[in-house]
Amino acid sequence: MSEQTSPAFDRRHFLGSLTRASALGAAALTPIAGIAASAPVAPRAVEHVFLTRPYLQAVNPTSISVRFLTARPSYSWVEYGENGAFDKKAHTTTDGLVDAFNRVHEVVIEGLQPGKTYNYRVVSKDIVEFQPYKLTYGETIKSEDFHFSTIHPGATEVSWLVLNDIHDRPASFQHLMNHNKDFPYDYVFLNGDMFDYQTDEQQIIDHLLTPCTTCFASSKPMMFVRGNHETRGKYARNLKEYFTNPGGQYFSFQWGPVFAIALDTGEDKPDDTAVYAGIVDFDHYREQQAVWLEQQLQSKAYKKAPYKVVMMHIPPHYSGDWHGTLHCRQLFSPLFDKYKVDLVISGHTHKYGVHPPVAGTHNYPIVIGGGPKDGNRTLIRVKADQRALTLQMLGDDGTEVGKYEVLAKR
Repeated sequence: MSEQTSPAFDRRHFLGSLTRASALGAAALTPIAGIAASAPVAPRAVEHVFLTRPYLQAVNPTSISVRFLTARPSYSWVEYGENGAFDKKAHTTTDGLVDAFNRVHEVVIEGLQPGKTYNYRVVSKDIVEFQPYKLTYGETIKSEDFHFSTIHPGATEVSWLVLNDIHDRPASFQHLMNHNKDFPYDYVFLNGDMFDYQTDEQQIIDHLLTPCTTCFASSKPMMFVRGNHETRGKYARNLKEYFTNPGGQYFSFQWGPVFAIALDTGEDKPDDTAVYAGIVDFDHYREQQAVWLEQQLQSKAYKKAPYKVVMMHIPPHYSGDWHGTLHCRQLFSPLFDKYKVDLVISGHTHKYGVHPPVAGTHNYPIVIGGGPKDGNRTLIRVKADQRALTLQMLGDDGTEVGKYEVLAKR
């Protein structure tokens, strides 16, 4: 058994390794149709390198998910600690087996302290040979050092950013994040249509994971709910293998004074539209979500939260009369009214706007982000504290193009 350890790589090493990996076997990075994205590439097809920096998901007071990709099947783990130490290790086990000989990695670090900051790095050991009674390791690689913070359950404020409708324009992430300047934020929410349609793993790396980890996602958690475009393409059914939300494709979570709900609004056309070839069933999917949604809206946590916010790609109003919009309006909007949702944040229309409540139509405000073309892109910033929840939308040049405020209920 041979093993050698390489030092932590810097940005130049990462980019150089990724370039070499692409040159050596770009085809090997795209899983064969019908095979899961976690399936290993052919032995020795590429160098043992990280294809992405780590990205953070599903944070809560005592745990966090760390995800990353490698070019070769490997055994990977996370080293972490406090105050610059890396004295703890976490890896993933499933049914008594430690996850290994995979490329799409997720390590959930558990037993963390609420409201604490930890430093971490990811480590991956190449598996050169995996026989029933003989496992041979190759090179071990380590990432650079990063940090994350857990949620403090007693937090009295929270702030976050919302991006939507990037549509396979990866440079938009950095462009919009530059407008944020020194506004503090706890997480980033990707509100659908990051892509035009799903092609392969390399698209996910190049058009989302690399720009997001370069900007924020290695130190700030991101959450991702699908738009209608993420439901399209031959790789759409593999997309969820790369992301972990706090509960699945649609989910709820509490952070500080905000109870947030994320809905997966599905496609915007009828299920029997010819281009879907009979292999979608979004009406039933949205109906299931409506049942789940009312359960969330009836929960004690929702009722006690000072602010209630819904994030969903297709808005229930101001999005024309396509089937998806009308179905969302039919299923979700009466529940938003009945249970007094404070704010709905959407995208989809590519036309940004702030729409206050309209009596008899919707009793809650709807904010719609813009995109994806230059001049129409937006960054939404939200902050909630004991006084108010304030939303500010910045346009493509960084100037304010919309705002809304929800005062705390006394």
